[in-house]
Amino acid sequence: MPDSSSSFPALPGARLYGILDLGYVQPAQVEKMTAALCVGGVDLLQLRAKKFSSQEIEKLARLMQPILREHGVPLIINDHLEVAAAIGCEGVHVGQDDEAVAKARAVVGQGTFVGKSTHRLDQAVAAQAEGADYIGFGPLYATGTKPDYVPIGLQDIAEVHRLVSLPIFCIGGVNAPRLPEILAAGARRVVVVSALLLAADVSAHAREIKALLP
Repeated sequence: MPDSSSSFPALPGARLYGILDLGYVQPAQVEKMTAALCVGGVDLLQLRAKKFSSQEIEKLARLMQPILREHGVPLIINDHLEVAAAIGCEGVHVGQDDEAVAKARAVVGQGTFVGKSTHRLDQAVAAQAEGADYIGFGPLYATGTKPDYVPIGLQDIAEVHRLVSLPIFCIGGVNAPRLPEILAAGARRVVVVSALLLAADVSAHAREIKALLP
């Protein structure tokens, strides 16, 4: 099956996906953190703000946009489709709602790519059939970011790459010490959250992780 991300040139080459999660970062630090992640070489950056209003998220996203555009890094908004449409960002990310991809397309239009979270092989295959442009696959390990999710381990990574032709970003507890075994299991792209956001030197740690990726 052809790679549906071909119309979004940032996706096929992306390896390191960062998430600026406001569970870890204070709003006042959003611009500084965005810049540090960009300097460190993240290929994509998502804004995830579970406990904030749409108005607050839009304000923060607009602060991030000029920094990201200066570095050529796409901005992805988690869940808040109306914010993504209002600011004209490059991507949105949705969860495991059966109508999620179609709903996102209806709100943000064809010029914005849509990613979807998947936790099993059948969900990954279904996301491709729905027309997602990329998938997240995990959580690989237990993670404080999503403590209610049962980790899926590494055993299905090779198979999901066989079944799905989309860019697949492995997520959940990913950090530098675990990266060799994640890559050995067949991963090509990863999402890193707390290991980056809590690093003493965010940019240096991002560069360290990216250097390990294929």
